Amino acid sequence: MRGETITVIRRVQSGVDEGNNPVYEEQRETVPNVLVDSPDSADANDSNRPDGMRVDAVFRFPRDYTGGPLDGCKLILRGDEAHPYHVVGHPLPLDGGMRPTKWNMSVEATYTEG
Repeated sequence: MRGETITVIRRVQSGVDEGNNPVYEEQRETVPNVLVDSPDSADANDSNRPDGMRVDAVFRFPRDYTGGPLDGCKLILRGDEAHPYHVVGHPLPLDGGMRPTKWNMSVEATYTEG
């Protein structure tokens, strides 16, 4: 089994303006071998999602991913920059010595129009 190559867009503070307000820039990172899956059929009103956050896709990152935290990042799938996915929450890799597959981190994301 082999995944797809996606682009992670991370917003990073690059300085401050004249008013001492933070200025941000986007950093792009290409991540190969990411499995893209539909979310499970859990209802958004389920007790596990008290704020009703909808999940449109699950990106399963490879075990060898060494990039930074994905909180607040955008994910570009199949080059579609007009419709990015937005990471939900704070994804953490599965740990504890279990190595049944090449993928160890499930990243839930929402899909936005525009």
